[in-house]
Amino acid sequence: MVLPVYAYWETVPTRWKDNDVYGHVNNAVHYSLMDTVINTWLIRVAGLDIHGGDSIGLCVESHCVYRASVAFPEAIKIGLRVGRLGRSSVRYELGLFREDGETVVAEGHFVHVFVDRETRRPAEIPGPLREAMEKLVVTG
Repeated sequence: MVLPVYAYWETVPTRWKDNDVYGHVNNAVHYSLMDTVINTWLIRVAGLDIHGGDSIGLCVESHCVYRASVAFPEAIKIGLRVGRLGRSSVRYELGLFREDGETVVAEGHFVHVFVDRETRRPAEIPGPLREAMEKLVVTG
């Protein structure tokens, strides 16, 4: 199996409360982890000002395909890339892996549309943020 390429990685520990009654991390946690990695990258790396910036990103679509179960106390390696970068929207693609970095736990995507904070109308992705996103575009 050839693993997809990701440009940014974070390792996130699971928590005791992430397990459901079936003994594995509940599917809703996968979405939360993907959303957290995206927003951590946006704030820490890309410089998104979530409190005072002129534009904000709103999630308009999300999807997840589950490949394997994982359970506390395992950590999950999460890869992030940009699959499509438009004028006001971006599609982030994510891979969730066991700590070995080879076993795929889940694959998903989120689409953000950037809007003006006040009007909530679509707005062009600001230059510095776009430049950071361009570094996550993986081709091939």
